[in-house]
Amino acid sequence: MEEQKSTLELPLISQDINGCESKAGFSKDEILAEVKKQLLLAGPLVSVNFLIFALQIISVMFVGHLGELALSGASMATSFASVTGFSLLRGMGSALDTFCGQSYGAKQYYMLGIHLQRAIIVLLLVSLPLAFIWANAGTVLLYFQQDPEIAAEAGLYARFMIPSIFAFGVQECHVRFLQTQNNVVPMMVIAGITTLLHIFTCWFLVFRSGLGNKGAALANACSLWINALLLILYVRISPSCKKTWTGYSKEAFHGIPKFVKLAIPSAIMLSLEIWSFEMMVLLGGFLPNPKRETSVLSITLNTCSMVYMLPLGLSGAVSTRASNELGAGRPRVARLAVCVAVLMVATEGVVAGTAMVLGRKVWGYFYSNDKNVVKYVGEMLVLVTASHFFDGIQSVLSGTARGCGWQKVGALVNLGAYYLVGIPSSILLAFIYHLGGKGLWTGIILALFVQALALSIVALRTNWEKEAKKAVERVHSSMNAEHSLS
Repeated sequence: MEEQKSTLELPLISQDINGCESKAGFSKDEILAEVKKQLLLAGPLVSVNFLIFALQIISVMFVGHLGELALSGASMATSFASVTGFSLLRGMGSALDTFCGQSYGAKQYYMLGIHLQRAIIVLLLVSLPLAFIWANAGTVLLYFQQDPEIAAEAGLYARFMIPSIFAFGVQECHVRFLQTQNNVVPMMVIAGITTLLHIFTCWFLVFRSGLGNKGAALANACSLWINALLLILYVRISPSCKKTWTGYSKEAFHGIPKFVKLAIPSAIMLSLEIWSFEMMVLLGGFLPNPKRETSVLSITLNTCSMVYMLPLGLSGAVSTRASNELGAGRPRVARLAVCVAVLMVATEGVVAGTAMVLGRKVWGYFYSNDKNVVKYVGEMLVLVTASHFFDGIQSVLSGTARGCGWQKVGALVNLGAYYLVGIPSSILLAFIYHLGGKGLWTGIILALFVQALALSIVALRTNWEKEAKKAVERVHSSMNAEHSLS
């Protein structure tokens, strides 16, 4: 009886789409209410993203006290893990932004638990071949002409990180599951506990256990599993998840191809972007004075990644808001959410950019005492300011794409922006016009501009009423598939 009632709600949603939701224009109260909703979502998400990002930074910082070779190996292994594992899993897990977000908006709450279980199954299966790649990281790095000593050290570090890949997949699925139902504060608390424990775990495993840099890799795995298990425990026992988690179900094994169909372009969409940034650092190694170039590029990329946590939080917020409102059959509110998010991230880009420009002459001292390096970092920060602005715009629009289910379009946009425009421009400016690291980063700015422009055109040309109908049909088809199999 309850299931019949759920299916009857969907036609009523369609009536809303064709009715009052078509009204154009937004009042001041509507805009302010939307700003408040997104800030309440984005604030905790920024904290969660930063705290999880900090786990690997803390590990590398501890390893830095063991010597230059240990630090180089850990840094290379961390980068290798990001490119060959974490980015792929995070991308695939983001398919839940569409499935869970729209199901939650349509009030088909029990479907969120089914989607969660399905995603975990897929990500754990994908983690198996990725773990094999990590086990052979040293060989892979040697194949790409990396220093033999550093490659061997990185390979050892990566092998001890293997347990973390499975934890990361489970963690990402639960994060998306909670995020899409606007339940973000518990994630922030859990991430805070995990990061605090990680400091002590790192200290013990690196310095007290005698494991050295291997201890830092194990500390990463332990902390990610702690975070994942705490999220699992919260979802299972929290009253706030009572409607969305109704227990394990064999229905999770059905509809896996449908999930994979959206998860693959989701992974491609994210990975293409991350790989291009990592490639920029690798290209820095072929420039004159490669040590200085790669050091400065690493510093600027690290700075860019830290500041990026702000628009990344807004990206998660708009993804949730857009998917929820489309699933509920309210296209006008979904459009408002996107407009508000773009306005907020543009404002954030100007404020953060101003701060970086004002602090450009001293920022380098946090990383080096070499005046030439500090000066170069200051010059690069001006370029980072421009890249951050466009990166924020594309981040919010990418979040919109995930919420609406446009991952295939996003993957094609990223392919064109980074690999037809960005990287060729970087190579041309750095090696033909001899602009060095500045040329590499300018190419990335061009890629971000093209990406933001293309996604803006897609958003402006979107028929939001049609998107809401697609969302309703997506939820309806998922429900019918589950009911026919049960």
